[in-house]
Order: sequence, then structure tokens, then C-alpha cells
Amino acid sequence: MSEDQNKPTTTNTVDAGKTAAIISYITFIGTIIAYVMNNEKKNPFAAFHIRQMIGLSIFSLLNSFLIAKFSSWAAGAIGIFLFVLWIIGFIGAIQGEEKKMPLVGDLFQDWFKGI
Repeated sequence: MSEDQNKPTTTNTVDAGKTAAIISYITFIGTIIAYVMNNEKKNPFAAFHIRQMIGLSIFSLLNSFLIAKFSSWAAGAIGIFLFVLWIIGFIGAIQGEEKKMPLVGDLFQDWFKGI
């Protein structure tokens, strides 16, 4: 098969999973809804973004509960960093791209590969 024949499959996969991928970035509740939506279809594009957002949500919870107890400056800086990562992931989902979040994207894909 030529490269052009493989492209529609990828485009169809992205189009089919784009809604769930975008919903996954709308709070933790959106991540749960996207997971349930994708549970039956197992769309790889949606699963990629769901894994990214699950990891980001966990890091955000850790930042809120652990780091904020010790240093509000550190929690604020980490919070800004997590927000930038969220923007990168959200824009990637909207554009139909599998952009891994810098520094932690590979970890999220590895940790949550069962999703």
C-alpha cells in the first residue's frame, strides 16, 4: 500500500476520536465522560488524549494537596506549568494531532497504556 492509501485511515481515526479527545480536556469530569465514550470504540487518538489528561489531572491533584501545603510559590509555579501543558494538549486535540506534553507526555502514555 502506498502512503496515500494509509492516510485516510489515520484521518478517519482522528475524526472519529476528536470529540472524545476534546471532551477529555474539559475538567476531570470530561475526562471520565471521554473515557466512557471511548471504552467501547477504543479509538487510539481519543485514548492518547485521555491518557495525557489523566496524567495531568493526577499531577494537578498532587500539586493542590501536597505541594501547596509546603510552598504556595512552588504550587503556583507548578500550577502555571500544568496549565501550559493543558493548553498544549487541548490545542493538539482540536488540531487533530497527537502532541505529547513536554517532559511528562511519554510518562503518561506509558503509565496509562491500558486505556
